[in-house]
Amino acid sequence: MTSRFSLRQFKWKYGTHEKCLEAIKKLKYPDDMDCPSCKRLSVFYPVTGRTSFACKFCGYQIYPLAGTIFEKSTTPLDLWFFAMYLIVQTRSGISAKQLERLLGVTYKTAWRMFKQIRTLMVQEPSLLDGIVEIDETYIGGKGKNRAYEWHGGVEEKEIVMGIVKRKGTAFAKRIPNTGKWTLINQIKQNVDPKAHIMTDELGSYKNLYEHGFDKHYTVNHSNKEYVRQHLFHTNSVENLWSHLKRGIYGVYRKVSKKYLQAYIDEYTWRYNNRLYLGLMFERLLKQVAEVKAIQPVLVK
Repeated sequence: MTSRFSLRQFKWKYGTHEKCLEAIKKLKYPDDMDCPSCKRLSVFYPVTGRTSFACKFCGYQIYPLAGTIFEKSTTPLDLWFFAMYLIVQTRSGISAKQLERLLGVTYKTAWRMFKQIRTLMVQEPSLLDGIVEIDETYIGGKGKNRAYEWHGGVEEKEIVMGIVKRKGTAFAKRIPNTGKWTLINQIKQNVDPKAHIMTDELGSYKNLYEHGFDKHYTVNHSNKEYVRQHLFHTNSVENLWSHLKRGIYGVYRKVSKKYLQAYIDEYTWRYNNRLYLGLMFERLLKQVAEVKAIQPVLVK
């Protein structure tokens, strides 16, 4: 898990459109499979000039790109793969403008590629167990902290809730407010009732025991208490916020409310795969066969 995936290794493995197409075909279909047409166990060979593979017996064709983020794209697959490589290899992310320069495509194309690749990073819901840390943070706006009073003409910050299993995976989601029911509903959906929950002393968390979470511990940040007995703290989720904010403010500068969740998913995915250094690209590539592409909305 600690080995690196260098650019030289990437180019050797995925340096051409044909190699990338073959890789996607292997993700979706076995080397030998029953042909849907002639019903014989067959090998499918690439068709020259097309993104399909044909049965060696009857010529029936399969299309590995169908239903993926690459479907209907005229951009060569090697550029798509290189964009994915750059996104996972950079610790703080990379902007669509930088992709435009590196890939030699238009900004519109680079932005669309980025948008589709981020769909591969969407978090799958799961119950986090063990020691679970929960916190909220504020992104955007001009206020320095949540105590700032916003008035007319000043953009408000967006609220993001984070749930992190200590030494494990994380879940983060944009939420409308920090009210009791908003936070508790997210905890019910994403935390195992047997988990040991660590939070700060926000009032919304006070009655977690009434909802089946009886192992709840707090640290008092207002009194500058950040760690108690080397066990009670929320430093793991604070680490997630550090990566998220440094990436957004340092690379993207500003993100819109509409796409904020996509950026959150990107950095959370990167955090969840932080131990897979040389395998991050392969893990992202596997998602191609499982995630449907975003279809454009037709306006009549």
